[in-house]
Amino acid sequence: MAKSALLKSSLAKKYWMALTGLFLCTFLVGHLLGNLQLLQAVGPEAKDQFNEYALFMTSNPLIMILSYVTYISILFHAIDGVLLTIRNRKARPHGYESFKPSTNSMWASRNMGILGTVILAFIIVHMNMFWAKMKFGGLDNTIYTTESGAEVKDLYTITLQAFQDPQYGLIWVIAYAIAMLAVAFHLSHGFASGFQSLGVNHPKYNGFIRKFGMGFAILIPLAFAVIPFYIHFILENI
Repeated sequence: MAKSALLKSSLAKKYWMALTGLFLCTFLVGHLLGNLQLLQAVGPEAKDQFNEYALFMTSNPLIMILSYVTYISILFHAIDGVLLTIRNRKARPHGYESFKPSTNSMWASRNMGILGTVILAFIIVHMNMFWAKMKFGGLDNTIYTTESGAEVKDLYTITLQAFQDPQYGLIWVIAYAIAMLAVAFHLSHGFASGFQSLGVNHPKYNGFIRKFGMGFAILIPLAFAVIPFYIHFILENI
């Protein structure tokens, strides 16, 4: 009976891991589409457009609900990952040090815990740099009126200042790129694994899921990483 309960608990963790992970993949796409506005020409119009987008994302009731779902998903995904890692290590009969992974096992699949930790640390720093200033204000967080008459917080200027800072800008750009590399490796295993955990497993479409997952794991983090590089090296200083 205890063994059956443990099995069910383990399966529940895998389902939650898959569901929250795939939901966060959809969040990445939406977040990227908004951030890509930073690649347009600098100026009042670009500033107004991005800041009005940021205002919409922090004030629209539906988006706010989705935001809380996202925060909860991140917490569940992180906690679930830690619990599954601990359970898997305890299940190895000869201990972790004597464990020899299969040569066919992907590096990412053997290091999801490490990759997840790097990503979680990045999320905390990222939210402190941008989300916290947007929500709670700060010395650099001014409010101004756009051409359309909307009163907005200037997240556009905060973002550019972070990556164009003479002292720390390049450090943030490199740190961002490292974090996106961790996201890429995490997704390279997690995307297809999520579908498999949910029982979506058939020879007819397994190949497509793996290929689509690898493409997603490369293109989405790469697009995110391009933005700070563009702001630091190409976009004119504000």
